[in-house]
Amino acid sequence: MILDFETKLKTLEARHEHVLFKAEKGIAHTEKCIKVLRERVLEKGFFSKAEEIIFFKHIKPQFFSKLIYYVKLYNIESKRPRNGIKYQIKYLKHQINKLQIFFNENLEFYYYYRRGATTLDEHYFIRGKSNMRSPTQLIHFFSDQEFSTSRDSAVSTIMAFEMLIVYLEQEIEKLESLSKASKSVLSNHHSKLTWTGNKTELIELIYALQSSGRINSGNADIKEMAILFEKIFHLDLGNYYHTFTEIRARKSSKTKFLDRLKEGLNHRFHELDE
Repeated sequence: MILDFETKLKTLEARHEHVLFKAEKGIAHTEKCIKVLRERVLEKGFFSKAEEIIFFKHIKPQFFSKLIYYVKLYNIESKRPRNGIKYQIKYLKHQINKLQIFFNENLEFYYYYRRGATTLDEHYFIRGKSNMRSPTQLIHFFSDQEFSTSRDSAVSTIMAFEMLIVYLEQEIEKLESLSKASKSVLSNHHSKLTWTGNKTELIELIYALQSSGRINSGNADIKEMAILFEKIFHLDLGNYYHTFTEIRARKSSKTKFLDRLKEGLNHRFHELDE
């Protein structure tokens, strides 16, 4: 079940979709798997305390941590500034600091778990035991006593927050690299080009280029591309994720601007051939 779960999430992460779409699908897939897992536990139970400890210390957190990860990721990215590299970096660093608070407030249990200690496992990972100074700021999606122990959600939170910190640090590195590249290019070339169409048309073009897989071998991020186009044309695209959602919801052609580009280019070919 873990192998199938991880395989589907890797497939999801590999798709060239906006991070919020990935988070939404990750939440839906993970919740479904957790519910199945819970049903199996309630149906079959455990043959020993050792088996129960292994499940709540090592098995359940592999699923539960992903749920926490995607929920927090959605929350962070949905509130992320959409323009200005400096403001985005500041925001992402602030989010890392907020996540670090959890580790600072729960160092005792964090070190217990990370060093592989087992002396308190019967208190931490057997159902029905007391909380024993339960960590603060835990995320409880399923708090029923039949499928929870005092610390399995703490383990899941540790795993999730560590994944989030890695993700946020990578995003900061991307933005810093993009900032350096943009400054280098723009310092040597002061473009007088301006975008005279509307912003929706430019956003449609950016998504089309990203979807084509022709930029960075398909690994280009929409945020990076949007920021670059904003720099080139000296404009603010605003919430391009929301605009893309509106494009997808069109009842007429979803590729209205691209259709016009094709028509315009074919018209030029026709004139040159005459």
